[in-house]
Amino acid sequence: MRREQEFIDALYARVDALRGHTEAGVTDALAQGNTPMQARLERDILVAERSGLLAALNAVDGSLCFGRIDFTSGTRHHIGRIGLRTDDAERTPVLIDWRADVARPFYLATGHTPMGLRRRRHLSTEGRRVTALHDEILDLGDRERTGHEDPTGDAVLLAALDAARTGRMHDIVQTIQAEQDEIIRAPHRGVLVVEGGPGTGKTAVALHRAAYLLYEHRELLAKRAVLIVGPNPAFLGYIGEVLPSLGETGVLLATVGELFPGVKATAVDSRAAAEVKGRADMADVLAEVVRDWQALPDPVIAIEHDREILMLDDGLVKMARERTRAAGLPHNVAREHFEGHILNTLTEMYAERVGTDPFDGTSLLDPSDITQIRDEIAENPEVWAAIDQLWPRITPQRLVADFLADPVGHLPDEDAAAIRRPVTRAWTVADVPLLDEAAELLGVDERVARARADRERETQVAYAQGVLDVSYASRTYEFEDKDAEDSEVLSAHDIIDAERFAERQEEDDHRSAAERAAADRTWAFGHIIVDEAQELSPMAWRLLMRRSPTRSMTLVGDPAQTAEAAGVGSWAGILEPYVEDRWEHARLGVNYRTPVEIMEVAAAVVRAERPDFSPPSSVRATGVRPWARAVDDLPHAVAKAVEELMPAEGRLAVIAPRHLHGKLAARLDGVVAGEEPDLTRRVVLLDPRGAKGLEFDSVLVVEPGLYGTSDLYVALTRATQRLGVLHSRALPKALAAAFA
Repeated sequence: MRREQEFIDALYARVDALRGHTEAGVTDALAQGNTPMQARLERDILVAERSGLLAALNAVDGSLCFGRIDFTSGTRHHIGRIGLRTDDAERTPVLIDWRADVARPFYLATGHTPMGLRRRRHLSTEGRRVTALHDEILDLGDRERTGHEDPTGDAVLLAALDAARTGRMHDIVQTIQAEQDEIIRAPHRGVLVVEGGPGTGKTAVALHRAAYLLYEHRELLAKRAVLIVGPNPAFLGYIGEVLPSLGETGVLLATVGELFPGVKATAVDSRAAAEVKGRADMADVLAEVVRDWQALPDPVIAIEHDREILMLDDGLVKMARERTRAAGLPHNVAREHFEGHILNTLTEMYAERVGTDPFDGTSLLDPSDITQIRDEIAENPEVWAAIDQLWPRITPQRLVADFLADPVGHLPDEDAAAIRRPVTRAWTVADVPLLDEAAELLGVDERVARARADRERETQVAYAQGVLDVSYASRTYEFEDKDAEDSEVLSAHDIIDAERFAERQEEDDHRSAAERAAADRTWAFGHIIVDEAQELSPMAWRLLMRRSPTRSMTLVGDPAQTAEAAGVGSWAGILEPYVEDRWEHARLGVNYRTPVEIMEVAAAVVRAERPDFSPPSSVRATGVRPWARAVDDLPHAVAKAVEELMPAEGRLAVIAPRHLHGKLAARLDGVVAGEEPDLTRRVVLLDPRGAKGLEFDSVLVVEPGLYGTSDLYVALTRATQRLGVLHSRALPKALAAAFA
């Protein structure tokens, strides 16, 4: 123990030195001030790299080293969350990153296949202090003993499984199992589907896979970033500390409802509305809606130009519209073509009236005259009012909001009624893929963006000129030779002009790739990881596939837990439209979270609907049977049951239908219905959808008769220790039988 503590002390001394050096480097780089463009770019890259290193050093400070592997050859390596080398010319490794190939025996070696190891050691630490050692002997011929032997090799894993929950997921880097390691280190190209039931660690595996890919493909993924998509904000908060603890901070975590910049989904759809909005054919519906915005005059539009009345009728506009559509461009991009066709039509019409020889009908105008007429027509406000009426510029928000306010004519009456809503209503998660689809159909008129940028630039230059003018007016003469008649005054005007001064005032973009990706709808990510992937609708998959043109993705989920009506029931159903059968499938079959006693009850619920259902195998039992009780006063009973189930340490979740949250929260201290749950509190109130992916020491399930099978399965499998069920209505038959 003493030697390991000395080694840990030396590691932290190295980390502290690195941190100080890195902080100084960032400070020096930022102090460089105004530099040429190339130097600024190099400086920004340096700042980004060193800031990332600094964040990694700070994040791993609490548990830097967790293992050691001793080879029969005499070689010994310590394993940690990051790699460290000596600060000399040799750059000798002193701590091996867990993701390095040389560290693999720490996770894969067994007594049957020792992979050259004689001993595997787990180090337990609190802060910078070593608290325990656990040695696993892999070479049975090795007679050396340290007094820290772990006969089964499971002590660290079981301690982690039995530990009280904190409301935040912790990394599993110290206890990754062989089947998990294979998935974590799978090649990054292509689509990998990771399927596993509750408690199999699929979310943790996905997060560690993200860390591994960032390690193996740093240059690529640092530029393009990794996107991790979760089912809800509470889940993202729950997993948010895992990657930083592994030294990785350049990852974007988001729900589907957060993947359209400038929009955050806060409203909730009905089940029927979400199902309709999520259908694949909504893409065709929106394309039809866009075409409806490309209008025809009813019956004509009269435009006065130079005392002539020019008439745009149905036939002329229809011809311009067909020619514009033939280009196959998005609506807003195509508008420039439509403008050209209309201007040409009006120019021909006007030129024929004013420039035709009345005797022989020939044109009296030359090409320069025609050009002048076209330019004059292009300055007529009535012309642009007509174009705006016939082919308006549209934002995705306006298109989708107007469609949802009046979907009749585009959908069957029942579907239209399900999704109809006021224009001013907040966005829902199911709206975001519609907005993204609309953005694809509409495109961006770059002329508008350029004009906006030009206006901003003009404002900046005007401001800079004003600053220079003030500096000129207040210039000082103290440095002049007052005796010289022709002495000159040096002012800011003599050194720099307004254009260059404005350039120097522009703020540098120090955002990480993940931060820039969050603000850019068209960003192509280097890799995308989707948790609870079975829940996403076909429209949501269209959104995600646009962000992954290389189809480098890891999809994590469990079809048995599919609860969303718009969810896709099979992996083939999700992937075939995009990659056909070119995807890999991996399965996790061991349940590390849910005790045997609870898993038996949960599995019985699913088997009643799917007799061939095979749940993951639980690795442990607690000896505590779950219970179910019929009650009359539900809020009172919930309050009493919370007292009964509350662990001495750890967290308890009350999982209940959303419409009961108000009454239940009134009886639970510190719990407020309708707020985003704070998972670090001792007691949290959730509905089954909000509980997805989470785990608690104790769980109280309320009114299970109101849940669907998938929701009930999720609710029952959130507990690591104890489970209780309260009901005032009849239990589902399968659940009643399981408790009988």
